[in-house]
Amino acid sequence: MKPGIHPEYSDCTVICACGHTYTTRSVRKELRVELCSECHPFFTGKQKLVDTAGRVERFQRRYAGVDKKAERRQKGRA
Repeated sequence: MKPGIHPEYSDCTVICACGHTYTTRSVRKELRVELCSECHPFFTGKQKLVDTAGRVERFQRRYAGVDKKAERRQKGRA
């Protein structure tokens, strides 16, 4: 490798939005992440919705009555 052209590879602190921190190695001194192994649903077994700008609530409001409408249609055909 050529000397002097590669970035410094040193210890890095990773900070999750849940508050969990750990140390790894990177070219950056600090990384901020939204999900880590302490709060990710795959590892915890719990569902956690990461909502950006109210999109989850808007989706749930929009499709809240869809099941009821489908049931009414099925009753009308039967």
